[in-house]
Parts: sequence; C-alpha cells; structure tokens
Amino acid sequence: MAEGTKHKKKTQADRADRHLLYEKSVQDVASEYKFVNRTFRKLRNRKALHLREDFCGTAGMSCEWARRRKTNTAIGVDIDSEVLAWARKHNLARLEPDTRQRVTLLQEDVCKVQTPGQIDIVLAMNFSYQIFKSRKTLGGYFSKVHEALADDGILFMDAFGGYEAFQEIKEKRKYKGFKYIWEHASYNPINGDILCHIHFSFPDGSRLKRAFTYDWRLWTLPEIRELLEDAGFSRITVYWEEVDAKTGEGTGVYSPATVGEADPGWVCFLVAEK
Repeated sequence: MAEGTKHKKKTQADRADRHLLYEKSVQDVASEYKFVNRTFRKLRNRKALHLREDFCGTAGMSCEWARRRKTNTAIGVDIDSEVLAWARKHNLARLEPDTRQRVTLLQEDVCKVQTPGQIDIVLAMNFSYQIFKSRKTLGGYFSKVHEALADDGILFMDAFGGYEAFQEIKEKRKYKGFKYIWEHASYNPINGDILCHIHFSFPDGSRLKRAFTYDWRLWTLPEIRELLEDAGFSRITVYWEEVDAKTGEGTGVYSPATVGEADPGWVCFLVAEK
C-alpha cells in the first residue's frame, strides 16, 4: 500500500462516545432519584408522579423516573438537538414500550417551554442553570419554573462552591477504562464568569480534549436563594452532605443545613418549595 493511502489506526479517543463517558463519570441517576423521591414524599406526604428535567441532556433521569413507577411520567427539556437524538437512541430506546410512552423529550428553551398538566418536580441539575449570567435571566427562569409547578410542587437544583471553585485548576478522577478531567480554565472575579471544560484521557495515551465546555457564571448560594425568593418560592432549603466522624469524608447523604463547612470544594442540593 502506498504511503499516502495507509489508514491510521483509530485511538481510544477517536472511538469514544462523549455522552456515554459523561453519564459514567458525572451522573448517578439512581442516587439522584432516591434523594428527589424521598425528599418530596417527606415534605409533601405524598408521592411525586410528574417530573420535568430541565437541561436534560441525555435524559438519564427522565428515563430513570419513568422506569421506577408505573404511574410516573417525565418530560425532558433541552435546546440541543444532538444530545436529544443521542438520548432517544441510547436511553429512551432501552425502555420497555409502556415505560417509553411515559417519557416526552422536547427541544425547547427552558425559559419558554410550556409543559402540560401539573408538574410535581422540576429538576435543574448538573449546574446547567449557571448558563444564565444575569439576575434578570436567572430570576426569569426561576419565575417560569414557579409557574409550571403544581401548587405544592418543588424545584430541585444542585450547586457547587468552595475556595477552589474560584481558582483555575484541574481535578482528575479515574474510572474503568478512562480518566475524567474537570478544568476551571478561567475565572473572572469581577463578574463571576467561569469557563469550564471536561476532558477524557485513555490508557493508550490518547485524549478527548474539551469534550464539553461550559461558559457559566459561578453563582453563590445566597444569590441563588434570594432569586428563588424573588420568584415566589415559599421556602428554600440547602441540603448539605453529611460527614463521617471517623474518616472526615462525605457520606453521600444530604440533610437540611443552615451552616456549611468552608471546604475547598463542595456540592450541595437546593430544594425550593412553591
């Protein structure tokens, strides 16, 4: 074979599916379902049935929600047609036909979408709401969610912070067959803008650089809580991760808290009740 016609062997990065890697390294829908389902039932003394997953991406949680109970319905909303197509092919298609019928995926702007019926839970996870960089736009989104929720509906969100959140750093974690790298590429302390990337590296030395990029504003918990109050939510509770007294490590259990540790990095949940 002539030199110019040789085929270069594909690397692991070339063959990688970035959405599948994201699900394996970032999402844990089983734990998320457990927290959301139990917290709603404890606060409202009833089961939540109808869930809307904003910024749903691969719609993993929408599918998990529908799979867990035959009475559950889910609506996934995302503006990205590519990721919704992936969700339909890889997640929705794996559901049983009757379960699949209870999941609806919409390519819509979360600030404009009109969802039918009474929504018990709206999820805004994986920090995606931070794409809204002004009080007007984030507050406007919260107001739209408030309108969409049932009278006793609840908005569930996550947030991250800590003094390392304001630094330009990289965090690495190993998984079976690949390494996950979370990068704070830049942070502007004047307006709060933060640019983040997710990279993946593989045992053959190849890398999937900037598999995902996020141009956000790093909102603080007091700012978020104030905007939720302005949008009409009656009670906003921070659920902080409990710590094992012996090891000093997080337990994965989140409980209501009014005081948090000034850790270098933390993740918590916000529960906003209508």
